[in-house]
Amino acid sequence: MPHAIVATRAGGPEVLNYLAVPRPVPQRGQLLVRVAAAGINFRDTLERRGTRKALFPYIPGTEASGTVVQAAEGTEGFSEGDRIATAESVGCYAEYVLVDAERALPIPDDVDDVTAAALTFQGLTAHYLINSSFAVGGHHTALVNTGGDEMGLLLIQLLKAKGARVITTAPTDQREALALQAGADQNFRRADFNTDVRNLTDGRGVDVVYDCVGRDTFAESIASLTVRGALVSFGQRSGPVPPVDLQGTIAAKSITLMQPSMASYLQNPVERRWRSSEIFTAAGSNALKVFVSAQYPLSDACRAHQELEEGRLQGKGILIP
Repeated sequence: MPHAIVATRAGGPEVLNYLAVPRPVPQRGQLLVRVAAAGINFRDTLERRGTRKALFPYIPGTEASGTVVQAAEGTEGFSEGDRIATAESVGCYAEYVLVDAERALPIPDDVDDVTAAALTFQGLTAHYLINSSFAVGGHHTALVNTGGDEMGLLLIQLLKAKGARVITTAPTDQREALALQAGADQNFRRADFNTDVRNLTDGRGVDVVYDCVGRDTFAESIASLTVRGALVSFGQRSGPVPPVDLQGTIAAKSITLMQPSMASYLQNPVERRWRSSEIFTAAGSNALKVFVSAQYPLSDACRAHQELEEGRLQGKGILIP
């Protein structure tokens, strides 16, 4: 029997078990995919803890790359041997996973399986953040909290490709070095980074803040914005943001607040193909560098989660079945 990681209950990394499981059987509209690499995302840890909704026991993971081994009826356009990636499936911490054909993304020949698994979730997210949540142009200044993780590193590169000025708040020497290497124009490490941002921008502030930290950076992010600026909150790694007083700074500067979700920006196969083809093309041409910190055997998912939560991964972590 094939193997998978099964979270038996809510809790720490120790609840992840490497177990033999039945091979999935595809139903109409589904592809059976042999997983080559599975991406490890912070949301996986939230589901494992029970912070995000999950029905236990379950197989974690929404992101993977692999090869189609069986295409059921209703999967026109795909056949056995095709390489695909997904960021919207369930049960990707496994040797085999079922992928809805409408959510399967073809991988071009010049992108390897590890890169595809490392890029898909964060790459799609970065694409809709800078193209749709707030359409960035060369005249904009953007602040990325934080710049030194895998999500921030992709955002920095894509923002610079659009000609934007990019400020980051990577908190350590190593993460700052990665942010600057990715193209950030300036990094600030103080908790009260608004002061530095204001000084750098001659008091104006930034046009947009991309924030995946949440509670710890929310107030400073709001303060850093210019009039009619936008705060795009797409994560809460430090905890949920506090209640917002719309009549205070928000109204005074006409600030836009948004919390986009992937489901809202991947509405159909056409939109998925548009976003994925652009990020895969950029990666295949080396215009977009994907930072992979570590590759773990699938059986080491417990250790991978532990190192992610301890902040020991500077880039993307990957599980290899």
